[in-house]
Amino acid sequence: MRHTWKLTLSRMRLAMRNRAFLFFSLIMPLAFLFVAMGIFARGLVNATSYILGPVLALTVMGSFWGLSIQLVIFREQGILRRFRLAPIGPGAMLASSILSNYFLTLPTVIIEFALARWFFHLQSWGNLWAVLALVTLGTVTFAALGLTVASVTNTMQETQIINNLIWTVFLFLSGATVPLPRLPSWIQKLALFLPPTYLVEGLQRALTERDITLWDLRTELLALAGGTIFSFWVSQQLFRWEPEQKVSRRAKVWAASTIVPFILLGVWEYSHGPLLRNSKSAFDTLREAQPSPDRTR
Repeated sequence: MRHTWKLTLSRMRLAMRNRAFLFFSLIMPLAFLFVAMGIFARGLVNATSYILGPVLALTVMGSFWGLSIQLVIFREQGILRRFRLAPIGPGAMLASSILSNYFLTLPTVIIEFALARWFFHLQSWGNLWAVLALVTLGTVTFAALGLTVASVTNTMQETQIINNLIWTVFLFLSGATVPLPRLPSWIQKLALFLPPTYLVEGLQRALTERDITLWDLRTELLALAGGTIFSFWVSQQLFRWEPEQKVSRRAKVWAASTIVPFILLGVWEYSHGPLLRNSKSAFDTLREAQPSPDRTR
């Protein structure tokens, strides 16, 4: 544990010196906040909480990109080889990556809350404990997924190609950019099998529904917790210190299996789950709260 904490502090210091990290982890999320609020909320106070959910989700999901690329760079440049000489195992190395990313993500989330309150008149904070739980599990889940991708890719170019493919699916088929009820029916059903869907819908409910409890969000929390445990375990098993180490076909199958918990949950949601109904109910409530053209004249 001591080695993990020291590595975490070291990784945080290195990240703070990196201008690219500051741009992608702070400036871009805040820019997206203003764009999303300007396009979808359009000055409507009731829409602010609803739109803030996907904004926070995208901030959290940035862990997927950042850590996968960072790990590949470390391996290509021989930095991991140096760490191997110290009494540090794969678990400590991966845990320090996730922890440092989590502690650096929290300030951005807090700033987004503050800006939503000051500039877009956010009326309710929602259930902040539920938001914190979702942000925590979401950050760890997507970080672990990114580390799994990095474990089975050999070069930066290969990592970026795979990341782009996965990110495109996460971005446009989960409700992260367009509200889920506005998407075609077949995409809504497909979204039940994607990790970001549970993060986005959970954050929207935590921010918009009054008196919501952690128990009410048990499906979303369970999905992210299951994804966290399985993805971290797989990334630990597939971890490579040396760039010369070959990736077996079996390893790639293991990496692809990280989606299994979400497939199993998606099957249950498709048959019995309330996620799509809850999503439509929240969206309908938002539309009913918007002033009609007659009222605004």
